[in-house]
Amino acid sequence: MHCTHTIIYHMHTQHEDGSVRMFEHLLESNDLKPELLNWGLDETDLTLIKEQIAGPLESQLCSQKTSDWPYCGRTNAKSFLYEIVANKRNGVDVDKWDYFARDCHCLGIPNNFDTMRYMKFARVIDVNNRKQICTRDKEVGNLYEMFHTRSTLHRRAYQHKTSKIIEIMITEALEKANEHFFLLGSNGKEVRLSESIDDMVAYTRLTDQVFQQILLSTDPNLKESREILEKIERRQLYKCVGQTQPSTPSKKLSKDSIAKLVISSLSPEDLKADELPELTVEDIVVDVVSFDYGMGDQNPIDHVRFYTKDKPNVAVKVRKDQVSQMLPQKFKEENVRVYCKSLDKKSLKSAWKYFITWCRQQDCITPKCAGGGEADQSSDLSFGEEREEETHFTTPYGTPYGSTHKADNGGRHKEPICGEVVKKLFPN
Repeated sequence: MHCTHTIIYHMHTQHEDGSVRMFEHLLESNDLKPELLNWGLDETDLTLIKEQIAGPLESQLCSQKTSDWPYCGRTNAKSFLYEIVANKRNGVDVDKWDYFARDCHCLGIPNNFDTMRYMKFARVIDVNNRKQICTRDKEVGNLYEMFHTRSTLHRRAYQHKTSKIIEIMITEALEKANEHFFLLGSNGKEVRLSESIDDMVAYTRLTDQVFQQILLSTDPNLKESREILEKIERRQLYKCVGQTQPSTPSKKLSKDSIAKLVISSLSPEDLKADELPELTVEDIVVDVVSFDYGMGDQNPIDHVRFYTKDKPNVAVKVRKDQVSQMLPQKFKEENVRVYCKSLDKKSLKSAWKYFITWCRQQDCITPKCAGGGEADQSSDLSFGEEREEETHFTTPYGTPYGSTHKADNGGRHKEPICGEVVKKLFPN
């Protein structure tokens, strides 16, 4: 999916809802329903496809829908069909397998989940009068690998600090362009970027070309958007001054609320001693990211049923302690990241001091500093000093292959192997 599409999705709707609308638009604009009828696919089958994507549809009414069975595409006798594409029960579905194969290949990240082996042992079994897809008890380790792979991809790619700040900067540019950049929608009507999700004709025109159109535009109303996108092109990204983990479960504070608390953690007098500039909420960006196994703080394996070699038609649970003592004790963690929009050393040092002070006030876990080390009591006074600008070799997703930076002690950190390979390939 295009980057611009993804950002508009997250700004205004759920991914699955937009996919259902796009599916309906494709059927209508290409007049596909008569052709599908020729192949024996009627309205019930189309409803099944939509429910496979988004789950139960509130707008859909049918005689078989009850409080126990919310679907219209199939009766509960075929309940296992709803566990194939987007499994709402435990997250084991082909959607994950598809992007695992694609993204692990593109990023060079190992995919330890054996899809074909899982398919070999998959079996439909009746569980509490509902048919579920189950697998052999010995495959529980393979499933833990699947969810670990998901977590790894989110940590190293999808929610990597560099990927996220590029996404945030593009979002900021699109928001600033929203009132001045229009797409041609249905009936020749011009619609804003934020409205395109409700007009599929306009939405099909929302490609990554929008990025280039804003960059090449001479419209003065798009100047702010252009400047942000130009920074991305020049790799002048907002700098991540640090990240931390809340010591207690999140109080559901918004990012704006956290930003205000960070800025209010220091008074102007606290900065005068070090001759540091005073920052405002507009000078920083706060991002809160969660890493889990796809079901929040729950273990998804608790929602999977297994069968044994001796009893292939009896579904059972497999507890975590029956598998290994080395599995995760927690299945969700939250990271708070603070970025500084200004890249000069004094502003970065000031932002770090705000952040480390807020962390101590909130009793957060000691944050990692931008250089990769752990902050000590004097870290807020040394941030950014005698540190060479980091040079990253990145994948198309923004994931760093390696970096070189000067240590505060004058030493040199050892480069990752891939950094050495890049130097050999591009000696100049």
